[in-house]
Amino acid sequence: MPSAPKWVFDTLNLFIAQIPDVQVSHIEHLSTSVKRISLQGNFEKLQFSVGAFFDIRVSDTDARRYTIAEINSEKDNLKLIAHIHGHGCGSDFMDQLEIGDRIALNKPRTEQKYYDHSAEKIVFFGDETSLALACSFLPVMQAQKKSYLFLFELGAENNAVPEYLGLDNCIVFPKSSVFAHPDQIKDLPLFKNEDWSDAYFVLTGNVSSVQNLRRVIKTQTNARIKHHGYWLQGKKGL
Repeated sequence: MPSAPKWVFDTLNLFIAQIPDVQVSHIEHLSTSVKRISLQGNFEKLQFSVGAFFDIRVSDTDARRYTIAEINSEKDNLKLIAHIHGHGCGSDFMDQLEIGDRIALNKPRTEQKYYDHSAEKIVFFGDETSLALACSFLPVMQAQKKSYLFLFELGAENNAVPEYLGLDNCIVFPKSSVFAHPDQIKDLPLFKNEDWSDAYFVLTGNVSSVQNLRRVIKTQTNARIKHHGYWLQGKKGL
């Protein structure tokens, strides 16, 4: 529910229990448009599977979905990653958060089963909106000794962000370049390498890029695909 009348959100708040006493404890600007936000609270009794998220109310009539990038072993501090693009209420809300601010959170949810424990090789595709999900994948893949590859299409100011986040085995492409053109996608070395032909692909981010990449994967490989577009130019609150 990205948007709804104010009374709907107000009513939901009366019936859905919120996590008490959550506040912003640290903020990092990873670039001019990517912000990592640490939240302090008591999360001990909550379950955090790969891809778990919060629907955060960012205005009287809007909520936006933010994936949990990581949580510490004590379960009292977690991190979100926000893309500050300046074109929406979610971006504005996250941009204005400061250390000490309190934030209302419902229990985390998991609607999409992104991670497949049976997959031995995983290829993850996304953009700035996918960085938190990629971070949630990384420790599980490493612990299970999976082969993995990250593909990101990013604005130039964010080229170094995946490395800063520890996302190794990563290739960064300019935004609105290769993945806007199926013919260029087909020429990627990935599709010339038999080692990845039976990988499990997780496609997120820009709907158009996801669709283009999915078509090529289906024609070029025997891979299994999980796809979930997060945003589409001109559309609100996907």
